[in-house]
Formats: sequence, C-alpha cells, structure tokens
Amino acid sequence: MVESSALKSWISYDEANHFPLENIPFGAFLDPKENKKACCTRIGDKVIDLSVLEHERLFDGPLFTNLDRHVFCEENLNKFMELGSAYRKEARESLQKIFADGSSILSEELKAKVLFETADVQLLLPVFIRDYTDFYSSKNHAYNVGCMFRGPDNALQPNWLHIPIGYHGRASSIVVSGTEIRRPKGQVSADKINPTWSQCNRLDLELEMGTFIGRANPLGDPIKVNDAKDYIFGYTLLNDWSARDLQVWEYVPLGPFNAKNFASTIAPWVITPEALEPFKTPLPEQEPKMMPYLQDKDLSSYDVSLDILIKTPKLDAPHKLATSNFKHLYYSVAQTIAHHSSTGCNMSVGDMLGSGTISGPEKSAYGSMLELCWGGKEVIALPNGEERKFLNDGDSIILRGACKGNGYTIGFGEAEGTIIPAHDESYYTA
Repeated sequence: MVESSALKSWISYDEANHFPLENIPFGAFLDPKENKKACCTRIGDKVIDLSVLEHERLFDGPLFTNLDRHVFCEENLNKFMELGSAYRKEARESLQKIFADGSSILSEELKAKVLFETADVQLLLPVFIRDYTDFYSSKNHAYNVGCMFRGPDNALQPNWLHIPIGYHGRASSIVVSGTEIRRPKGQVSADKINPTWSQCNRLDLELEMGTFIGRANPLGDPIKVNDAKDYIFGYTLLNDWSARDLQVWEYVPLGPFNAKNFASTIAPWVITPEALEPFKTPLPEQEPKMMPYLQDKDLSSYDVSLDILIKTPKLDAPHKLATSNFKHLYYSVAQTIAHHSSTGCNMSVGDMLGSGTISGPEKSAYGSMLELCWGGKEVIALPNGEERKFLNDGDSIILRGACKGNGYTIGFGEAEGTIIPAHDESYYTA
C-alpha cells in the first residue's frame, strides 16, 4: 500500500473530498450573517471568508504584509488577480499554514466568523468577466463535427491544424452554477434557404474548461507562447450552451452569434495552476509543425477527469452521459493565448478563454450531445427508459472535474444549469 502524501488540516474531510488543503480554490460568496459579498476559499465542506482573515492581517507573507489595500473585501476576485501570481502563491501558502493540522492561529471566536457550511452560503460569479473568447482546441471534437457536416475525407478544414480557431463570445451572459437557462428562440431554416421563427429544438451542452487571465498585456504587444502560462490565474468548469439549429442557419459567413450568446455556465470555483501542477501531462506532438510564434516548448495540459451528468424530472438520480479529460486537447491553453494576442490584442485581467468542447477518442468521452446522438441520427438512452437527442425543458446538466492525487483529490466543484421553457410568443410581439 502506497503511503498517502496528502497534507493534513484541522478541518475534517475524507480522502474523497474534492477540496483538501492541496486545492485552495478561490471564489466569491454572500455572507448570510452579514449580508455582504466577499472573496472566499473552501476546505472540505467549509467555505472560508478571506476578508476576515485579511482584516486580521493573517496573510503574513512579505507581499501581503506590505500591501496598502484590501483585495478580499471585494465582490469578485479581480482586485486579487491584478496583484499577480506571486501574491496568489503567497496567499495559498498562508492559507495552508492557517488551516494545517495542529495550527492554533485562529481563535474559536475567529473560527465562528470565518467558517461557513457550504450548504448555507450562496456562491457568486467568482470573476467579473470583461471579455470572453471561445476556442475549438479538441481535435477529436473538431473531427467528429466535421465528419457529420462534410464527411471523414474533409472533416478538418485546411486551417485547423495550423491555427487555434476561436470566436469572440458574450461575457454578459456567463452565469454561475445553479442559474436557470432559458430556452432561446431564433431563426432556423430546414432547407438553409428559407427561414422560420422557432424555439430552439436542438439545445445542447458543451463540456469545456475556462481559463481566467490574471495579467494584462499592453495594446500592440503580443504575448509570447512560452511566456503565456505566466498570464493564467486559474481554471474553471465551463458549459457553453449551444442552440444547434439556430447555429446552422446563422453561422455562414461570420460564425456563431445568437446560437451561443444566450448563456454559458461556469463553476463557482477557480482552481489555480499550483493546485494542478502535479497533474500536468504532455499533449501529443503537433503535425504539421506550428509556425514559430506557436511553438510551445512546454506543450501540455492537465490530467483532469471531466464528467457530464444529466438530471431529468423523471430520473431518480443524475445519470452520467460521458467522461472526458482536459488532456484531450490538441492546442495548449498557452497557444490559444499567444494566438489571441498575436495581432497585439490586449488581454485584460478577468478575461476568460474557453477551450472549446473537449472530446475524447471514444464515444463514451464525447463532450456534447451533438456527438453523442451523432447529429440526431442516434438516441441517447437513459436508465429509466427515457431517450434524448438534445435537451428537454426541465433537464439539468451537471459538469464535474477532478484530479486524483496520492491520498487526495483536487476537484472543481460543479457547473449546473436547468433548462426552463422559452418565452411565450406574445413576449416577442407588441
């Protein structure tokens, strides 16, 4: 039996808990006692108010000791993110020291102010997201979709192996886990010539990872690919909901628009590169070779198992649709950052980049219902006898992510959304 190398905390949790002392995620919450918004972390099943620790000057490393302002009293993480990676690392170290087994830094009075049961608090959108860009970084997903629409001989467009494909999304409709998702309406066209007005009948999920930018670059100055990891604050689960029937009609010639802008769901926790470092894994060699500005010397991702679960009003428990992995990418996050900024585009603190749908090589690892039902040609069987191709009203999708360490598990929480009916037609008319 291999001895566990897990850190120990005076907060009780078992090996299966996704928020051990090795994790230290960052988020934001509403304090139910004071009715205030503040930044937080989580250990075990306890949400921890970082603003109280900050006021008590318990972040006692050299950087925070000399900091002339508070950053955790904010309603999101942006001010903390702006400080840079050295502050993030120091904050993690302080928190691991405060909550380590045997630590007496917190009095019983402070513990009562700082600790909350997870079930008792409302978790908020962790970051104010100014801009959002969604990429198309999984070769398996791109190939599958290409096969459906163009056939296997022309599945990947000529540019796909040379350039990280992306589009600018809509930041204002990114919502935190638990927010209901209204079924959209829009133009569709069965013959791709004559449109009709309809509710979306091919509503889909997309299993993605979101990357938060924690450092800005000046307008006109690209980020070099081998410096790009220094610009990453952390990662979150992302479900980029998709209206497939609206998209087919609208995407020519400029790409996705209303089919993607109605909602994207993220988990409330941001997981840091430090927590994920033990799970780093190389990505496959890229062929043909990338242009020099995209040649990533550390071409890698993380071994994060990603689950898609569905709940329906008739299911007794959530049912797993697929399990993919963050390592099923072709382009690294660093390459997407380098390409995004290669024109001199200035990235801002709090910007989010979506990975695009992450699909594995097998059907059990496909990251969208479009792939699982193969464009509507197959049915997805649920254990109670129900069938799906796309999502019905009342269905909930839950995304989960986790890394299994030696005696501990690093988790991402959940990104959950429930589909509610489209507005009645009278809503759209005077």
